[in-house]
Amino acid sequence: MNPTPNPSRSWTRVFSVIVTLALGFGLLALSTGREETTAQAAAVYKLAPETGQKWFKGNLHTHSLWSDGDDYPEMIALWYRDRDYDFLAYTDHNVAQDFEKWIDVEKSKGGMNAFDKLTAKFPDGWIEQRTREDRLEVRLKRFDELFAKLSVPGEFLLMRGEEISDRFGKYPIHLNASNIQEALPPIGGESVYDAIQNNVDAVLAQRDRTGQPIMIHLNHPNFGYGVTAEDLAPVRGENFFEVYNGHPGVNNSGNAQNASTERIWDIILTQRIDTLDLPLMYGLATDDGHNYHKIPSRGSEPGRGWVMVLADELSPHALIAALEAGQFYSSSGVSLKTVVATTAAYKIEVEPEEGIEYRIEFVGTRQGYDPESRPVVDKDGNEIRATRIYSDEIGQVLKSVDGTSAEYAFDAKDLYVRARVTSTQKHPNPSEVGEFERAWAQPVPGPAGRK
Repeated sequence: MNPTPNPSRSWTRVFSVIVTLALGFGLLALSTGREETTAQAAAVYKLAPETGQKWFKGNLHTHSLWSDGDDYPEMIALWYRDRDYDFLAYTDHNVAQDFEKWIDVEKSKGGMNAFDKLTAKFPDGWIEQRTREDRLEVRLKRFDELFAKLSVPGEFLLMRGEEISDRFGKYPIHLNASNIQEALPPIGGESVYDAIQNNVDAVLAQRDRTGQPIMIHLNHPNFGYGVTAEDLAPVRGENFFEVYNGHPGVNNSGNAQNASTERIWDIILTQRIDTLDLPLMYGLATDDGHNYHKIPSRGSEPGRGWVMVLADELSPHALIAALEAGQFYSSSGVSLKTVVATTAAYKIEVEPEEGIEYRIEFVGTRQGYDPESRPVVDKDGNEIRATRIYSDEIGQVLKSVDGTSAEYAFDAKDLYVRARVTSTQKHPNPSEVGEFERAWAQPVPGPAGRK
């Protein structure tokens, strides 16, 4: 095997939507995310394509010329559709692609290069352009127009999203809302935690008011090192974050003073299960694509990370229900065949590629861990704002297996267990130098975490 993956992570304790499973599994009704429920006695968690359900591959973080991307939204949709993605959420900053917007072609981030590609692909009168003060302008298509033109029922789904881009002081705070019905302005707050909670509450209010499922997730916590584990752990109604983001500037692996996103995940899971009585925090992989014209490069490009969702059908309701029930895994290249958890064991099977080897690691925290922590300090001994330093007993590797399948027998003291798979295949277009293809299976409560 090649070097082991980034530091371990764990998962939180309680499901916001409970999956009750027998031979197959069925989804219960969507939770609004406002009422936190404790994990009920689900004897089996099974992630396998049975009883008519299908795997759907998708990306939940995408930027276009509606904000700071460098390509037209229809071209981005075709990029994903032509590469066998099943769904894509547009998540431009603080807009929902729902008004008339004209841009100067040459001054846009894509310039004439992007415009020429657009006109070559859509020569049939689709493009609206005009000249104002001798400048060529083009109208960006609204989401409803893009959906009608490019979605294919049962094959490819576009979802309206928004990256709610806020900050507290110098610290960026970005949350994605997928299937949003109208744009929500960033609200701010008295702290990073407060700003996250305020924006989450605003999304949940729209969800309640419209009756439409809207999924909320926290983006790239290590972008500007804006969000710590302690900021995110107590947030209510927000049960997803990006454990992997394909942008090369978001510091997935952290640094000497800041925890990796996987380490942040384990700390959050442990606190939510053991002290906060909050639902599990699920880990997403996303692209955060901005750059579409020179692939591969060191820009923020499509195709680096995605989710594989097991759902009844390709619709926002079915996808969000499955995601909120944990019926998915995240990937930067590794495919999984099955993930099964009984009350006795957690099992995982990889869909192998010829000539590639795999390491499967089960990660978790056990009851009786040392809960103490200390602040991170600079070279002069001054405390800096960062995720605190905790014992290695939080998010430890409980078992490691080289192979395409592995089983972990629960210890009575396990609070939760999650699984990570790392291959010997280097990522063809990595967000970080030397990155190997991986997959992250979602956490389940261990015996000590089932209440």
